[in-house]
Amino acid sequence: MGIASEIGAGKTTVGEYIKKKHNGKAFKFSEPLRDILKRLNLEETRANVQNLSTALRETFGQQLLSSVLLLDIKKSDSQVIIIDGIRRLEDIEFFKNLPEFLLIYIEAPERMRFGRIVGRGENFGDSTKTFEQFQKDNQAETELMIHKLKDVAKEVIDNSGTPEDLYARIDAVIGNFFKKPN
Repeated sequence: MGIASEIGAGKTTVGEYIKKKHNGKAFKFSEPLRDILKRLNLEETRANVQNLSTALRETFGQQLLSSVLLLDIKKSDSQVIIIDGIRRLEDIEFFKNLPEFLLIYIEAPERMRFGRIVGRGENFGDSTKTFEQFQKDNQAETELMIHKLKDVAKEVIDNSGTPEDLYARIDAVIGNFFKKPN
């Protein structure tokens, strides 16, 4: 299943929950990018991840990261696969026709997403980020197509409530999806 959302809406939280509760294995679009940044001894800032993604896709094709993830996924023996960080329609081309593929779109209000980013400090500089910087991050090339994924997602989940609300919704989505005949 694929997970898409704007920055801070809950992709990683959903992925971690599915991994624990449903014995899933997560594959993140940012993982190969972070590997490259580490190898080049560059900071793992949001801007560096975004810039590297753009440069690689412009040079080697828009589906580069999807093809890398698909190769990694094929090596996995997990029954539940989570594809975290889908950001554009091209990202799902390799996956959308698989009968077991489900695209989930997570949404949350902008101020709430900002608070989550600052609170978790996942990337270098996130914990000191201003709201204006957060808004600028959301205007980066890598973030501009995310809204289109909401229109093609099979499920849209509001993550503005409690974690328990989110988990109950995820369980319901997964339960309904796996009950469907293939």
